[in-house]
Amino acid sequence: MQEWIVASETGRLTDVLVCAPDYYRWLPTNSIARRTLAGGGEADLQGLQSQHRELVAALEQGGATVHHLPPEPHLPYMAYTRDSVVVTHRGPVLCQLERPQRRGEYAGLIDWHGGRFWRKSSAGTLEGGDVHILRPGLALIGASGGRTDLDGAEQLAGWLRAEGCEVRIQPFDEHFLHLDVLFCLAAPGLAVACLDVLPEDFVAWLVEYGIACLPVPYRAAMRLGCNILSLGEGRVISAAESQDLNAALRAEGLTVLDPALSLFTAGGGGPHCLTCPLAREEETQ
Repeated sequence: MQEWIVASETGRLTDVLVCAPDYYRWLPTNSIARRTLAGGGEADLQGLQSQHRELVAALEQGGATVHHLPPEPHLPYMAYTRDSVVVTHRGPVLCQLERPQRRGEYAGLIDWHGGRFWRKSSAGTLEGGDVHILRPGLALIGASGGRTDLDGAEQLAGWLRAEGCEVRIQPFDEHFLHLDVLFCLAAPGLAVACLDVLPEDFVAWLVEYGIACLPVPYRAAMRLGCNILSLGEGRVISAAESQDLNAALRAEGLTVLDPALSLFTAGGGGPHCLTCPLAREEETQ
């Protein structure tokens, strides 16, 4: 079987795992989805499928081979493939999801990966939306206690540190679901971030490592404005609805592929959440 390796968030994306939203529906398991449901929103299956096809087309346009995880009727959030498995420089790590409605996702991922994992999370909870491998040897793990807790974050951090990686564990409020609601890398040295919320010492830490931030306001972040996917080589996927951010990314010289994803962002997930990078190629120095 293929050995999956990801050493950064910004290497050229060659392979990615997605899951069709054939059984997707909004669940009141996070603040964003609860707000959508309170407003009387209803998921439109055909619209969801159409938007997901737009995302797949953007991934393929960016040069990635798209792999498909079979959806299961009783697991409506399988479409958010980021969370159940995070792929590292040593291979996939099977995560331990916090919400009961999502815990069964592990079984399909074990089958898809043929049981081949570098590590399996077993302490507390760990979800892929909180894990950012910024570049080879440097990682960031969010720990809100709501999805990834400190025990889960520390276990993964320990494994990475034993490999010589520097790891920062960043606390944040569970209101924001995952750290990728507040922060994502766009390119080497450039992130998008909700500076209204993230603490100053975290931003200073990023600057120390040569990472600048494009600011995303709180309201836009809660519409998943920070939730972007780097394709590498100066290209990103960002939802069409994030018009101001997309203009700012283009002003930085990046190519932005912008599928419409409003039906997913209303449930608490964007391009970063909907994709699990399986393989990236790093630039050789």
